[in-house]
Amino acid sequence: MWKNINKSSGQIARVLLALAVLVLVAMGIAYIVVSRTRPVVVPVDDIPDVPLPVYETTIGDVRFVFLEATDKGSTLTGAKSNNPEWQKDVKTTERFIELIVGAQNVGKVNTERRVWDIGEIVDSEGRNFIPTTQDVRTWLPQEELCGAVLAPSFEPIPCTKIYEVAKVSKDLKVKVFVYKNGSSVDRDEALIDIKLMP
Repeated sequence: MWKNINKSSGQIARVLLALAVLVLVAMGIAYIVVSRTRPVVVPVDDIPDVPLPVYETTIGDVRFVFLEATDKGSTLTGAKSNNPEWQKDVKTTERFIELIVGAQNVGKVNTERRVWDIGEIVDSEGRNFIPTTQDVRTWLPQEELCGAVLAPSFEPIPCTKIYEVAKVSKDLKVKVFVYKNGSSVDRDEALIDIKLMP
């Protein structure tokens, strides 16, 4: 009888030893797998700074805010103009972009007329695109508000212009500016980003 007990306790010990070895092997494999799949932590100093888009800026007493930009394609359709009965289509080899930027007076007195405006569109390669020289007035709002007198704290007034821009151009920005002290040449300017809608 004692022989059977000794024999069975020896078998239990061997089974327990085998289980302990299996557990240790499994833990070793799990450690290796986890250490190899652990994500590499990049130090914060090594992450390049990606500038966030800037959709508004203030120059003097005039706050400029991006409102809307639409890619009109290569044709401005006469039927969609202010004079659909007689207006012919206007075409370009590239694309037309209609841009609307708001201007608001954050000062305490009215601005003068034509003291502010929006200028060229600039792409990521530094190419400049001026408002189109083709006759596109019939696609613009009836009332010209670019450079209008801005009363203090009124809602932003929309300034709308149409540009011819290269199809390859990306990361577009627009120059906004305010003339200094009644000058028609000397001005302060800044760039704001354009979010283009198809």
